[in-house]
Amino acid sequence: MLAVDTGLVEEWLSEFKTLPEASISSYATNLKDKTALISSLYKVIQEPQSELLEPVCHQLFEFYRSGEEQLLRFTLQFLPELMWCYLAVSASRDLQSSGCIEALLLGEIVDKEGHSKVLSFTIPSLSKPSVYHEPSSIGSMALTEGALSQHGLSRVVYSGPHPQREMLTAQNRFEVLTFLLLCYNAALSYMPAISLQSLCQICSRICVCGYPRQQVRKYKGVNSRIPVSSEFMVQMLTGIYYAFYNGEWDLARKAMDDVLYRAQLELYPEPLLVANAIKASLPQGAMKSSKEGTKCIQVEITPTSSRISRNAVTSMSIRGHRWKRHEQAENGNDATEMGNFVIPEISVTNVSGEKTGNGEKSRALAENDAQHIQGVQETATDPRTDSKCMPEIRRQKSVRKMMEDGINSSGRVQF
Repeated sequence: MLAVDTGLVEEWLSEFKTLPEASISSYATNLKDKTALISSLYKVIQEPQSELLEPVCHQLFEFYRSGEEQLLRFTLQFLPELMWCYLAVSASRDLQSSGCIEALLLGEIVDKEGHSKVLSFTIPSLSKPSVYHEPSSIGSMALTEGALSQHGLSRVVYSGPHPQREMLTAQNRFEVLTFLLLCYNAALSYMPAISLQSLCQICSRICVCGYPRQQVRKYKGVNSRIPVSSEFMVQMLTGIYYAFYNGEWDLARKAMDDVLYRAQLELYPEPLLVANAIKASLPQGAMKSSKEGTKCIQVEITPTSSRISRNAVTSMSIRGHRWKRHEQAENGNDATEMGNFVIPEISVTNVSGEKTGNGEKSRALAENDAQHIQGVQETATDPRTDSKCMPEIRRQKSVRKMMEDGINSSGRVQF
């Protein structure tokens, strides 16, 4: 550890002790931006034999119990490194060096008064939208008295209170660590990039130590196997999944492969299910996610409510739909009949023209018209009918004149 890092840590230890009560809030806000100090604190925690480890753990313990939200999150970002340091010391049977770390870990599972923490989880209501469902996409429910009494009510599930622990043993070790990792995952969106990197590296080391893959990863220091529980591995996968989409793709991918490797060796069904589900949902290429700005996990949501029809299905709407469909069918039949109808062509001369599809019928009509015109001419020359049929003859002549004009223009007349 360099002298510069030691100086930064010592200055940090003395600064908080002389800080007035009114300045704690502004101090906590600016503390997360001191990247050099955070890096130095990581180096102190990674050296269990360091003289600064005990005062640093004591200072972080005071931060966690201060009641200031920013100081609590500042302490939580070191949780993965603290857990690895404790597990590494426990594996080497050097329990004296882990006393301050054990006290800090136990202090994080109780509240300020020393009582066990109780975590609450709100189950989404089907009547209200969430990232998992749209209420409009669910079928309309009958407005019964029971449904109205349950409308808007959310079910809250409580975890705890867990039994108090005075010390960490082999029996309760991972019960406590699982709860601590659950608290860490609840504040994942506030964790800096260095904390996510530490989480991925620690998860990978815990899962491969003492196994052949340790030689592939080239991890040194601890060569004995570290026992893990199924619930602890599920909490590790929760943090790893978040790191995938927040700028730590490579480290998260390596950590997930190692957790899946260990779950296969231990035959744990829960982490196997979660790890394979995460692996199947990942995109083909690496996510180019920015390490700055708002952190989030990408999810697919259903279409907005404006795209979903909210019209109730009633007997009137069904009847109107049936009428509309019937009208469309009638219009289609009329159009089909008009398309098959062929207007016949009548030729008043003996000039041959183009034949239509029903040529025999057109030829018969043309012969009848020619005979009719010849009869008109004979009637017009009969002197006995001149006085009686004069209006009829004039009409016949006008028709004949119109036909002759049509013959001179196009050779055929169409009716």
